[in-house]
Amino acid sequence: MERGKRAVVKDLERFVAVAQGKHPAALVVRDARIYQSFAGRFRKGDIAIEQGYIAGLGDYRGQDTIDAAGRYALPGFIDGHVHIESSLLSPAEFARAVVPTGTTTVVTDPHEIANVAGLTGIRYMMAAAEHLPLDTFFTLPSCVPATEMEDSGARLTAADLEPLLDDPRVLGLAEMMNVPGVLSGAPVVYDKLTMRRGMRIEGHAPGLMGKALMGYAAAGISSDHECVTAQEGQARLEAGMYLQIREGSAARNFSALRPVVNEHTAPFCMFVTDDRLPADILARGHINSILKSAVEAGLPLSMAVNMATVNPARYFGLKERGVLAPNRLADILLFDGDGSWRPFLVLKSGAMVAREGRLLVGMPTAEFPALLKTVNIAPVSRRDLMISLPHNRAHVIGLVPHQLLTEKRVVEVKTEQGMAVADPARDILKLAVIERHHATGRVGMGLLQGYGLKRGAIASTVGHDSHNIIVVGANDEDMLTAIRELERIEGGFAIAAGGEVLASLALPIGGLMTPQDARTVAEENDWLTQTARQLGVSEEYDPLMTLAFLSLPVIPELKLTDRGLVDVSSGKILPVDAEEEI
Repeated sequence: MERGKRAVVKDLERFVAVAQGKHPAALVVRDARIYQSFAGRFRKGDIAIEQGYIAGLGDYRGQDTIDAAGRYALPGFIDGHVHIESSLLSPAEFARAVVPTGTTTVVTDPHEIANVAGLTGIRYMMAAAEHLPLDTFFTLPSCVPATEMEDSGARLTAADLEPLLDDPRVLGLAEMMNVPGVLSGAPVVYDKLTMRRGMRIEGHAPGLMGKALMGYAAAGISSDHECVTAQEGQARLEAGMYLQIREGSAARNFSALRPVVNEHTAPFCMFVTDDRLPADILARGHINSILKSAVEAGLPLSMAVNMATVNPARYFGLKERGVLAPNRLADILLFDGDGSWRPFLVLKSGAMVAREGRLLVGMPTAEFPALLKTVNIAPVSRRDLMISLPHNRAHVIGLVPHQLLTEKRVVEVKTEQGMAVADPARDILKLAVIERHHATGRVGMGLLQGYGLKRGAIASTVGHDSHNIIVVGANDEDMLTAIRELERIEGGFAIAAGGEVLASLALPIGGLMTPQDARTVAEENDWLTQTARQLGVSEEYDPLMTLAFLSLPVIPELKLTDRGLVDVSSGKILPVDAEEEI
């Protein structure tokens, strides 16, 4: 089987005869305005479908017909980089949410569950993605753990990963975020970079420029979804890398990168979501929402459509996708052209799978016993949450609206008996990361500014990338209450105030996902968000997604892991006490 293929035309002779109009097609989509990707324009006509593939475009007879009634026909959308786990949904429920929006193919990096459960987590995702109305391809997690300055639930070497490359759904290596390892020639990194000649290697290099970027690209890394400025985007394109333009729930980069996209660069750009929550998918959509925003921002329609379809297909070698043309999969979307960009009808391999936002097919389920009971922490007390601060000047993580980037700040903070305490009046909160995989007892402590919480505490087992428990609080008692609730529900989110649990959402699959449907999760997530807002969390930030990324030690400037404050630029652990910095 060719990599990237899901099926093949079994009766090629009949298929060619159908294309010539000598036999009626199994299905004809009649009277559509068909988007022609290579020409960048629409043509009126029929789409002949045979054996799940498009046989021809023009005037055709069919055993069955669908009357498009002049609607616009586009190829199924492709998300070129997504972490399904970050939707909080199982693969089946993720598919149920995104297929009605027009997404028919995704390339997912199971990096999150791999950091919890290693190969067991990856194999669960691959098994759970089978037999869905959403074609799911994989890139293999390159950095488990992401850095040596944190403790994850597993460690994956090249030897662990290489056998998975034989699966035709595996397209290459995912986001190589160990930039120092790439540039310094670290053997553990190069073992992965050289596993298989010619494989795609995705990038993850925020802020990297100049000759360092040249070195990174020279290692065979050919894309990046972490660009947040036009300068960064232009630099990647000039280095021969594809630009993956991210519009997630927490990080939204299209506006900043729009100036880079033009007739010359557009073929090397694609839309990705990276991380998007159920409420966001239900409210805005998925790839279709990025397309909508791009067109409304003045991007030519042909560019925008290609960035959602043929460009990611070309990049990943998915030769049968992204184009409405003969010998391509019949992944077809029909739109009314009213500007909503909500598909009227979704065809997957020639079968109707969604209509007017409603899924028409059943969903298989996958069992996950090996991914239960993954919250394994040593007892946590108030003593573990203390921050010794002989001086009152401290390194503080400063939030930046709508970005995963944070600022490294030095702030005078409130102390009591030589210990730093939260100061909600000045928007300075305590932040803790607790190792939750092996009960090591490691607790990293820091301070956070900008979040806005006035009272209580919020805790989560969704803490990128190692997914330890992360908790922010205005006082120690509520932080402990929220932590204990996460133990009780076996992972998820918890909010406490006044010594009581106010809201929680259980994520029993690895502490990251739930088998519940998107609408239920969205409603529970909305209640969590409302509760967080009532406790003061700023409208500038998604309370849960923002918290999740505060333990991501590969995105500048200052983050917190179970080992302490990480100065991302220097790659060193930083003391909270600013007077101790050398």
